[in-house]
Amino acid sequence: MNPKHIILTLLLMLCPIGMAAQSTITRNKPKPAVTKPKPAAKPKAKPKPAPRRNSTHHSSNSSSTTSLSAELNKLINNMVYVSGGTFTMGGTSEQGSDAFDDEKPTYSVTLSSYYICKYEVTQALWRAVMGSNPSKFKGDNLPVEQVSWNDCQTFINRLNSYTGRNFRLPTEAEWEFAARGGNYSRHYKYSGSNHIGDVAWYTDNSGNRTHPVGTKQANELGLYDMSGNVWEWCSDWYGSYSSYSQSNPTGATSGFGRVERGGNWCGLARYCCSSHRSYYTPGNSFDDLGLRLVLSQL
Repeated sequence: MNPKHIILTLLLMLCPIGMAAQSTITRNKPKPAVTKPKPAAKPKAKPKPAPRRNSTHHSSNSSSTTSLSAELNKLINNMVYVSGGTFTMGGTSEQGSDAFDDEKPTYSVTLSSYYICKYEVTQALWRAVMGSNPSKFKGDNLPVEQVSWNDCQTFINRLNSYTGRNFRLPTEAEWEFAARGGNYSRHYKYSGSNHIGDVAWYTDNSGNRTHPVGTKQANELGLYDMSGNVWEWCSDWYGSYSSYSQSNPTGATSGFGRVERGGNWCGLARYCCSSHRSYYTPGNSFDDLGLRLVLSQL
């Protein structure tokens, strides 16, 4: 046999053995060890920031408190002393033919001293105490309106809890005595003048709306808007007059409506006379009806 053939034959015989060995080596080759990466260190928890103060809410509360305090101080400073005295209540000669039947008979009334606010309760004061403003005509210095007699009691109770005083609505007699100028009365038809335009916002000059308190002329006691602007609730039940003299009268013991006094921005001149009287049920509220406060003792 040719030597080349012998060598080739040997090579062919050896190839399968080598491949098998290679396969065995490959299959049995140990797998490289898998090294698991160490977990990253857990970051330290950051301290939680302190809750943020609601500066808007705090500011609002602070503002409300400041506003209430300012309004209460203003109210106290605006209380006018009315020295007690005796006067003739009802449709006296100054009222002439403008007096209505329910203003008669006239009678003598004696009152103890008291304090009355020189202004009607403003919307700024009402909102500071109540946290809301029911008025139709909006403005801090406008008289509050659309408040019922019952609403006024809620307002006064809350006001008294803030101040520690005993504010109240005036009796009808206290209201009229103050409107006439008390012991300094010059016996005007309206509160402070015989010329209504000097002292009152009424149908002929109001422009069909309320006006800021204290913008007309004051009466003899320094009180404003006792004639016109808005009607003012009194504490009394509405009832008939008698001719008997009385001391510190408080009106009828019961009735249908509570007294209102002073006329209004949409009413006739005769409704602004110091003796004129009207009434509404305690739950009624209108855009021409507000209140004025009194104190028996300051």
